[in-house]
Amino acid sequence: MLLLTAAVSCSTPEKKTADRTNPFFEAYNTPFDLPPFDRFMDGDYIPAFEKGIAEQKSEIDAIVANPDAPDFKNTIEAMERSGVLLNKVSDVFFNINSSLTSDTIQKIARELSPLLSKHGDDIILNAGLFKRIEAVYNKRDSLGLNGEQYMLLEKTYKNFVRGGARLDAAGQEKLRKINEELSIVSLMFGENVLAETNKYKFVVENEADLAGLPAGFRDAAAEAASKAGMEGKWMFTLQKPSLIPVLQYVENRNIREQMFKAYNMRGDHNDELDNKKIASRTAALRAERAMLLGYPTHADFVLEQNMAKTPAKVIAFLDELLGAAMPMAAKEAANLQKMIDAKGDNITLEPWDWWFYAEMLRKEKYDLDEEEMRPYFELGHVRDGVFAVANKLFGIQFIKKDDLPKYHPDVEVYEVTDADSSHLGILYMDFYPRDSKRGGAWMDSFRKQSRMDGVEISPVITTNFNFTAPSGDVPALLNWDEVSTLFHEMGHALHGLLANSTYNSLSGTAVPRDFVELPSQIMENWAPEPEVLALYAKHYKTGEVIPETLVKKMQNSSTFNQGFAMAEFLSAARLDMDWHTITDTIERESNTFEQHSLTRMGLIPQIVVRYRSPYFSHIFSGGYSAGYYSYIWSEVLDSDAFEAFKEKNNVFDKETATSFRKHILEKGGTEDPMKLYVDFRGREPKKDALLRKRGLK
Repeated sequence: MLLLTAAVSCSTPEKKTADRTNPFFEAYNTPFDLPPFDRFMDGDYIPAFEKGIAEQKSEIDAIVANPDAPDFKNTIEAMERSGVLLNKVSDVFFNINSSLTSDTIQKIARELSPLLSKHGDDIILNAGLFKRIEAVYNKRDSLGLNGEQYMLLEKTYKNFVRGGARLDAAGQEKLRKINEELSIVSLMFGENVLAETNKYKFVVENEADLAGLPAGFRDAAAEAASKAGMEGKWMFTLQKPSLIPVLQYVENRNIREQMFKAYNMRGDHNDELDNKKIASRTAALRAERAMLLGYPTHADFVLEQNMAKTPAKVIAFLDELLGAAMPMAAKEAANLQKMIDAKGDNITLEPWDWWFYAEMLRKEKYDLDEEEMRPYFELGHVRDGVFAVANKLFGIQFIKKDDLPKYHPDVEVYEVTDADSSHLGILYMDFYPRDSKRGGAWMDSFRKQSRMDGVEISPVITTNFNFTAPSGDVPALLNWDEVSTLFHEMGHALHGLLANSTYNSLSGTAVPRDFVELPSQIMENWAPEPEVLALYAKHYKTGEVIPETLVKKMQNSSTFNQGFAMAEFLSAARLDMDWHTITDTIERESNTFEQHSLTRMGLIPQIVVRYRSPYFSHIFSGGYSAGYYSYIWSEVLDSDAFEAFKEKNNVFDKETATSFRKHILEKGGTEDPMKLYVDFRGREPKKDALLRKRGLK
């Protein structure tokens, strides 16, 4: 079942154009039933959404009109069974809007947003439907349901209550308006961030201004300029693979400052792409909705369904870590200033200096140059390495398929099979930045796993990245952060690929936000293990495995700059909580609110919060509102869980891997997450492993 935050008008005859049937209206007839990307046209989406909404509306009407007494099968499972076409088109459209958008696709998304919001509310606020759901829920303990059925009933009932089913008519009408506006402003926020990122180009005409920048990055910038019609120049963008090397290596401080400020000021120029008022409006609307539904704040509303449960618990958790990280960051800043003074550079450390001098200090302190590592992290080798880890843990295989449909030439497609060679699913991997693709890295699905009514539906998973692209005859070489990101997203992919649930809505990553990062973040723990590095860290020219001396330097520097990393992240997580614990509907001035928040938590001026409010897409256009803390919360889980392998003195211990697959990866949202964790670990998680890993203990 698809419960969307918005929906579509319902005039839906099957539409043909020039004797061409809309591909969403017929069987795909492709290998593994994959979307036939080459057959889709922009004009297919709206008619498919309209027809999908009309079909689901009819299905819901039939459930309500059923003369039989409501039971699990004719009400809860019937709802789960509804919306097949709507799911089908949504899974394609929203992935394409993230990975290969265009002006037309964005226009369609804006048109769809209020329609989908209405459709979702029409389902949640259907009094006859809720009456049947409530009747089943009230007799839940006498129905003989298994654990997954019980969880589906519980979540369905709570979704309706949390969606306003108990509100009076006036309250429901008010809720509809709030939901519709939220769907629109969320879309606008994300579009503005993408447009801001894409429009900025920093062009260098004199190569001397790039002193310090390694040759590979110069070549990539020259190639980018050439493609833009600026032969003989060097062009940089605000995409991380272009920005970070400038901040790390370019000696020209003015260039570092300009690039840093351009990134840091996205959405904050008081122009048509400004996001400050959108952020404030979003927070106010969320607060209004939460209070309408009987919650003190939006954070209370969100966290009720998470492991953390309450804002107070999250804030206490973050403040405890901030209390350890901020002094550590201040000490790091003092050390960097000491280095600056010793060099006679005669400057005061600013945020655009941190990356540059931290890289210099790392070389001095640990004899470790990140560029020394990069040749050993060729993208293809790292990809094969993460495949090897998954194989050693779970026995699964990744078979490249060049003949399967894909939405962009750069995308790689793999069939994933289990240890017995049976088909598990399909994995798409989309590695490089482009103007039509949003920033960051993420996993999603073109189809989720399920087996309702005895029909086995295999998953189709997509992973997306924005890695440094190949340049000239040099392949894509990753930095350590990008290596970790590849392992991270593969963890999410495994959560989807190894899902083993009956119901689509409980499958794979359909878990609380502060639990969903456990499968992804635990994978990062394998990346630096020496025996794992030996699988993938091979020099792209010579094939030489990364030297033991270099591995030792990596290990010795593993907690280097962690005060900075923790302060940067935790301040963003705390800012998120501040935005979403407001208790009124006043629209704050965004920059003032943000500055008060950062000052209160003691963020030092040499460090800028990881995401300023005008481009904090995770919380204002993604699904992480009152949930950005989840990454560090889940790091407690993943650090503790990985120790289960270390305690066996074998990071590939089969018994432990099988238990992790059975209790975490396969279960999805079919049971309470803490129960799943205890089933795997034998106890609740402890913070000790995280504190050691981060150098805080």
